Amino acid sequence: MGPGPVNADPRVLRAMSAQLVGQYDPSMTAYMNETMALYRGVFKTTNEQTLLIDGTSRAGIEAALVSLISPGDRVLVPIFGRFGHLLREIAERAGAEVHVREIEWGTVFTPAQIEQAIRETKPALLAIVHGDTSTTVAQPLDELGDICARHGVLFYTDVTASLAGNTFQADAWGLDAVTAGLQKCLGGPSGSAPATFSPRAVEVINARKSIEAGIREAGDAVNAHPIRSNYFDLSMIFDYWGPKRLNHHTEATTMLYGARECARLLVDEGMDTAVERHRLHGAAMLAGVQGLGLRVFGDLEHRMNNVVAVYIPDGVTGDAVRGELLNDFGIEIGTSFGPLHGLVWRIGTMGYNARKDTVLTTLAALEQVLRRAGASVTGGGGVGAAYEVYQDAAGA
Repeated sequence: MGPGPVNADPRVLRAMSAQLVGQYDPSMTAYMNETMALYRGVFKTTNEQTLLIDGTSRAGIEAALVSLISPGDRVLVPIFGRFGHLLREIAERAGAEVHVREIEWGTVFTPAQIEQAIRETKPALLAIVHGDTSTTVAQPLDELGDICARHGVLFYTDVTASLAGNTFQADAWGLDAVTAGLQKCLGGPSGSAPATFSPRAVEVINARKSIEAGIREAGDAVNAHPIRSNYFDLSMIFDYWGPKRLNHHTEATTMLYGARECARLLVDEGMDTAVERHRLHGAAMLAGVQGLGLRVFGDLEHRMNNVVAVYIPDGVTGDAVRGELLNDFGIEIGTSFGPLHGLVWRIGTMGYNARKDTVLTTLAALEQVLRRAGASVTGGGGVGAAYEVYQDAAGA
């Protein structure tokens, strides 16, 4: 019950137990096409280039940034938590001239602040995290696409922590590039990074296309300044997933099976229904920790549905409580990073674990462990407050 990874859906694990097939077997290419179609539904996009990057969610981030950024490009990175710093680091390694704006962890930027920073820095690309699990808040994106369009700026976001648990609409919000991971609200294991790219982003990426010598055919593009990664070169990866079936790398077959099943389950449930499920169980967890008397960190107006951060009570050793929860109850919760390390716990309700029984069990166990640690908690307050949320929802 931490901020991710969480327990994978058993149906995803079963899908991943299927036997391997060759990467150009008709069934394999059919799975790839089906997966692309399913993730268009997950991202809420019509982008043709909607596919998987083989690797963890960070692989998706790196593929997007290294493929979109030419050395010397100006990139704006608004930072409100740990993973904004990651975007900055990757963009710098890609050779960008990176400009940052930082605000206090636990808060978010206003659209006016973002637009002002764009006016000041004149970037080619805006790179921003949607939901940052280090702070548990989600940056509103719905107005940023129009701002980027007015200023001729490409718009990228990392939705690893937020996708499927919080409202997200790639096309309606004007996104040019989006990357995610399976291990949070999508209910799968880490190791595959779903991604989608707008026609405008594809044009920028393909302008740098350079097919490697060993698979190059007559007339193939050769660029004097190619994308600075072979493995994460999206111009070749697009051709691998597309009709050309360029022999770029061997698709991670088992992860493809898992990623496909994650998307199939969500599309079958309905994306709006999945978001509401996360909202309900996240609201119950929030009410429960408050019912125990714990103080919640961050701007609650912009809190993600799927994770809550609570201050560790005075006199309590945070790691000791986490250890007892894990050893005695088999429940894992998280710490945080940077200025929040040792100050808060992060408790997730996401993916397969966004359920009533997991919420109630976690709250009941946390109460007992906190009592043993000498913390003053409200007896029955956690489970009782969560029950009230569920009763209100049932009566709505």
